[in-house]
Amino acid sequence: MTSRRGFLGGAGVAAGAIAALGAPSMAHANAEPFFAPHQGGIATPHAQQTNIYFAVFDLATDRRDDVIGMMRAWTAAAARLQAGLPVERLDDDPAVPAPDSGDAVGLDPARLTLTFGFGPDLFTYQGKDRYGLAARRPAALVDLPIFPGDQLEAEKTGGAIMVQACADDPQVAFHAVRQLARIAGNTVSLKWTQTGYCAAPVNGGTPRNLMGFKDGTMNPKVADPKAMAAVVWVGPEGPAWMQGGSYMVARRIRIALQHWDQVRLGFQEQVFGRHKYSGAPLGQKDEFAPLDLDATDADGNPVIPANAHARLGAPAVNGGAQILRRAYSYSDGASFVAERWPPWKQAMEYDAGLLFICYQKDPRTGFIRIFEPMSRIDALNQFTTSVGSGIFACPPGAAKGGYIGRALFEA
Repeated sequence: MTSRRGFLGGAGVAAGAIAALGAPSMAHANAEPFFAPHQGGIATPHAQQTNIYFAVFDLATDRRDDVIGMMRAWTAAAARLQAGLPVERLDDDPAVPAPDSGDAVGLDPARLTLTFGFGPDLFTYQGKDRYGLAARRPAALVDLPIFPGDQLEAEKTGGAIMVQACADDPQVAFHAVRQLARIAGNTVSLKWTQTGYCAAPVNGGTPRNLMGFKDGTMNPKVADPKAMAAVVWVGPEGPAWMQGGSYMVARRIRIALQHWDQVRLGFQEQVFGRHKYSGAPLGQKDEFAPLDLDATDADGNPVIPANAHARLGAPAVNGGAQILRRAYSYSDGASFVAERWPPWKQAMEYDAGLLFICYQKDPRTGFIRIFEPMSRIDALNQFTTSVGSGIFACPPGAAKGGYIGRALFEA
């Protein structure tokens, strides 16, 4: 029996105790494999899971070995959690802390995936290179610019390490992050979190966001290795420790739903540049029909307006730039907000919107290239406000016996 004292050893996580756990057996049909060339939770087979628990941590240690020990422990625990197992073999010794909170015992693993990413604060924090990694920060891991209209809240922005837990059961997703946080002990402190859900249609297809429009129609095909290599996975252009990984941009976007719900359907469709219910580009019937950006109406006006969201996000107007969207809606009750746009009211409104997540091989030629013009003229901006933000380097998957980020820390 592995000592849970060794497993939950405070700030200095004991990696040797973790190794004794061994590799979990894949006993559940709904278990996603953990050890793979790419991390899970980016290009999920079939469809993305219906729930997310997104968590960002600050590091509370100056010791590189503490961070390495934590990543070893998190890797071993993630493999077990994805297999539907507790983080450590259970026993009923009342004299020591329980090895697992137990709230997921007996639950299906629900296609749980755990994805890890490193933010700029891992490499340099308040001007200090705590772990000797500053020179290894990838050029693509840029500080995101402040875009027009941003109202970023410090408590929902930035961070050193990101954990994305996706599952078809919200309890399974939260349970996984909760166990990782406890394993880390005093090595980390929780900075910000966000839950979300994906409204997947019963018969499959593109999910819809809270505005009622399909979200992700122009995504590259995750089943196409060439498309993924071109858009998502870092190749030889990146540092060796990131090859096979991807860069995540996360944005918490509040949507003025009460304002949106009073807008006529025709205007909503002009804002998006698509028909609401079919998802087809304006003037067409098929969701996946190519955007005809040159089409005009009887008066000579563009069928898809110049400031329509779909037009501004199209590769044809962004030098071919593409991203893999993996967005989730959120609804966190209500809060007192002041809308930036007419009717300029201050009131209690839904604290709801979109946890926008995207993956790409380089944010400079992906998200930033696409969103910079969007932030200035997108018609959707009159209903949306970015209040949280983060950028993270998600390294490739781990091999058995290794751990996530090993090539970064040990090269």
